[in-house]
Amino acid sequence: EAVCAGIERAQQDPEVRAVVLAGAGRTFIAGADIHEFERMISGESESTEVGLYDMLYGLESGSKPVVCALHGSAFGGGLEFAQACHYRVAVPSALVGQPEVKLGIIPGAAGTQRLPRLIGVEKALEMCVTGRPVGAREAFEVGLVDHLVEDGDGGDGDLLAGAVAFARKTASALAEEGSPSRRSRDLQERLGTEDSNAPLFEAARALAARKMRGMAAPQKAVEAIEAATRLPFEEGCEKERKLFQECLYSTEAAGMIHLFFGERTVAKVPGVDRQTRVQPVRRVAVVGAGTMGTGIAMAFANAGIPVVLKEASQEALDAGLGRIRAAYESSAAKGRFSEAEARRRFDRISPALDYDDFDREDLDLVVEAAFEDLEIKRRLFRDFNAVCREGTILASNTSSLDIDALAGETNRPDAVLGLHFFSPAHVMRLLEVVRGAETSPEVLATALATAKRLGKVAVVVGNARGFVGNRMLEPYGREAQFLVEEGASPTQVDRVLTGFGMAMGPFAMADLAGVDVGWRVRQAHPELAREAGRGRRLEDRLVSLGRHGQKTGAGWYRYEAGSRRPVPDPEVEDLAAEVARDAGLERRDISDEEILERTLYGLVNEGARVLEEGLALRPVDIDVIYVHGYGFPAYRGGPMHWADQIGLARVLARLEHYRERFGEAWTPSPLLRRLADEGRGFGSLKAPA
Repeated sequence: EAVCAGIERAQQDPEVRAVVLAGAGRTFIAGADIHEFERMISGESESTEVGLYDMLYGLESGSKPVVCALHGSAFGGGLEFAQACHYRVAVPSALVGQPEVKLGIIPGAAGTQRLPRLIGVEKALEMCVTGRPVGAREAFEVGLVDHLVEDGDGGDGDLLAGAVAFARKTASALAEEGSPSRRSRDLQERLGTEDSNAPLFEAARALAARKMRGMAAPQKAVEAIEAATRLPFEEGCEKERKLFQECLYSTEAAGMIHLFFGERTVAKVPGVDRQTRVQPVRRVAVVGAGTMGTGIAMAFANAGIPVVLKEASQEALDAGLGRIRAAYESSAAKGRFSEAEARRRFDRISPALDYDDFDREDLDLVVEAAFEDLEIKRRLFRDFNAVCREGTILASNTSSLDIDALAGETNRPDAVLGLHFFSPAHVMRLLEVVRGAETSPEVLATALATAKRLGKVAVVVGNARGFVGNRMLEPYGREAQFLVEEGASPTQVDRVLTGFGMAMGPFAMADLAGVDVGWRVRQAHPELAREAGRGRRLEDRLVSLGRHGQKTGAGWYRYEAGSRRPVPDPEVEDLAAEVARDAGLERRDISDEEILERTLYGLVNEGARVLEEGLALRPVDIDVIYVHGYGFPAYRGGPMHWADQIGLARVLARLEHYRERFGEAWTPSPLLRRLADEGRGFGSLKAPA
């Protein structure tokens, strides 16, 4: 309001020929206050979008040109504000975007109406449907930015001086021509025709359905932009506001806003604050050049951190480097970065066959990425203790093993922790940071800061079998397999869970990871079968037959040579029937509802146990882990938030039902029972201090 009042005064001042708006801080307008959306959803405040729309309409209606000067970021409402100005100038480093779909909503202050008028329908669809930010140079090329303020080397110039010069020149030109200021809402020439737009809308809807499966907001963004091409501006804005309201009060928006704040909440760890010392990480070693080790090495190299990659044999080392080279060449071929950048990243990785190649005095962090075998990892940590200088952080990429057992092999347990990357490690955003009994606050703070440099979402978890993610995955995968033994098919189970929104079904995921991987974990933990009440007989049969998944051409599905597409295999159906017969199980038709309940309610119940045991600090930590590491649909907010949405009383009732049918493995956790009895949800739990 103060900005508009200032513009109004300038419009009335005869000495003023043009107005320049610039941000005084590190950015222009980063976007709306997301807390305000929360308050609107909860009914604590009224929607502000109508007021913002009216304010921007008035700003645009002035007779004197208003030029906004963009630096930092102009996202969401910030970009909508910029679109309502008559002209936009920017420094090359600025970013602009309409990322509202990442919160389960769409622009609500005429962003879907002005943007296609400025940059055309195709580019507006891309920005609003994907939420991808756009750099200032690209924005200039498509017409969203009118002028770049840069120095002689193409870097950022003096933005305010450049914006004032642009405003003076523009005001003079308009005065000479006798033309009014250009208004985005009046532009029509880039809106296209119905015939030219039809394939664009079809392609955008297909993209949204493929990339953001199950989400409504991207589809509504398409609908709003389509309205811009078919309706007068004011009517298009009415349509946009209606669609915005539908999105805002949806469970989708509630889930995604929950995650937005959750990603920031997980960074708050008891015992670690801004005063906690963060050690510099300038050089890293990764021991093990298999799938995980090479991915971890690439994650560091991509962040500009030099890496030593060690293997025990030249053959294994060459194979790992070959995978890295192929991955970088593929990315360059797809245009993700240049060939020169691919070479720079690859050159940050130095091969090693001996610890003498570690350059120990410069090594700040070593990450073990060897085979998931406790004795192998114990031996490596004895090596690290002997060869690494004091101050080097010693980390394991184990997905389930005891961090304290590894720390016990050293004389510096305070320097040991787990860094559980997810495959592919250079792509997946989640990093479980496993805190050992003696891990120091400084080491933990350094791990969190390093994760941020890598572009990861780090979640601190406790040290127990499977930590948080894999611990909860056990009942999920167990029930999926039991369902197949009892009469469902792998295809049905995967279809139901991908229909729910999971990125992959449990059987396609098992084939990708390796059926034998889960089998090895169970061999190391025989208590799992006792806890479940029965073993996974069918998986045992698959492993004994050499059906280890994609890598052997057959697992729960079969795979044609060179293909990753799962093909249903009648042999698995026959094996399931044979296993059921041997176990005395009566096979039956199983409903989709039972599949959802037995897999997902088991997941939630185990999550409650994880909270009881303190392995996860907060319910939202579990939600972030499952969305970013296990493919749980973001628009459902994570498993614990989703359970709150459907009601813990219902979850409790169904757990009791399945306990009567299948035994004590279905016993509800005391925490879940207490919350359900009190009419509360997981979200009501207070975070630890």
